[in-house]
Amino acid sequence: MACTVFTIANQKGGVGKTTTAINLAAALAEQKIHTLVVDLDPQANATSALGVEKQEGKSLYGPLRGEGSAFEMLTPTEWPHLALIPSEVDLAAIEIELAQQENYLMRLRSVLEPLRNSGGYRAIIIDCPPALGMLSMNSLAAADHLLIALQCEYMALEGLGQILKVVERLKNAGVNPTLDVGGIVMTMFDSRINLAKQVVEEVRQHLPEKIFATLIPRTVRLSEAPSFGKPILAYDPSGPGATAYRALAKEVIARFGLKENGVA
Repeated sequence: MACTVFTIANQKGGVGKTTTAINLAAALAEQKIHTLVVDLDPQANATSALGVEKQEGKSLYGPLRGEGSAFEMLTPTEWPHLALIPSEVDLAAIEIELAQQENYLMRLRSVLEPLRNSGGYRAIIIDCPPALGMLSMNSLAAADHLLIALQCEYMALEGLGQILKVVERLKNAGVNPTLDVGGIVMTMFDSRINLAKQVVEEVRQHLPEKIFATLIPRTVRLSEAPSFGKPILAYDPSGPGATAYRALAKEVIARFGLKENGVA
């Protein structure tokens, strides 16, 4: 069965990007969809949020430089059907080193190709750094679909326009002609704030076919869960955060056909 690669990117930090990457992945895994999270952020927040200790030599730093393979970096998590390629601080150096290599925008794509062809995973979710640097560009070049995590605040709309332009440039340059903006996940939604509702409505008007119906709420539990090394589905399984990410996972499964004939 084919493997679908998603990248979750936004040049702005603090928008719920990593929260969405790990919790969407956990919710897909809960549906018995074999899912791999690739932590491409040198801060390694996705790694620690999944309860995995940072280990020297376990990130994609080596494979991106042509040393070793992504298979060697695969790390199990506590949750069935959910694996991780961790990050570590060394990954920060690759931003400079990649620029000196041939086909520097295609390095991640070639590193992940054997994994996506292995039949071991139905979904690969890449968590990017909060900047449109070399690592994020590589993730866009490697992905089938970009999922944009967008905070429910006015300034987020400006950032949305920027990332959509980057996608068009990469497509037009032939770097990844089939890259698709797969969807927009509205995060940190607070129903008590009018501005949050207005931002959601504006995105719905401009990109009605892209925005997911599920709104990810702003909750204390969602903020706490990473410090305990757990996805929200394990930390607060019946709370509003877990409910929202389960609903988002169902939308993602339906939109991208992640279950064919009921089989993950």
